[in-house]
Amino acid sequence: FGLSDGGAHCGVIADAGMPTFILTHWARDRVKGEQFPLEFLVRKLTSDTARAYGLNDRGRIAPGLLADLNVIDFESLRLFRPEAIHDLPAGGRRLVQRAEGYRYTVKSGQVTFEDGRHTGALPGGLVRGGREAVILPLAAE
Repeated sequence: FGLSDGGAHCGVIADAGMPTFILTHWARDRVKGEQFPLEFLVRKLTSDTARAYGLNDRGRIAPGLLADLNVIDFESLRLFRPEAIHDLPAGGRRLVQRAEGYRYTVKSGQVTFEDGRHTGALPGGLVRGGREAVILPLAAE
């Protein structure tokens, strides 16, 4: 579910909103046909996607793994229409799609976004290929 082209077609496709669409449409708003259980969709968007890429140090909540989380106000989750902005070099166009309802985005245990506003934290880095999950021992109490 959570795979994308990494922005390679950012002038013609706005697929960054896909996870929000999956949650709102398939788990909450669908009226024709059955909805999917929220837990199923979250697993597909997190651990199943991480495992597909061999990123075994993320996608689950467990001691010693990366603490990458979204805290969502599910009832307030909303996806806006895509819009074109011209902020690439030489005025290049890209499509963006805003969403509301994400209370906190946490990367490696640091809050990076709070209610859609960037906190200034930049804990991420370039990921190249799969990686093994390294479970760290719990600190002695």
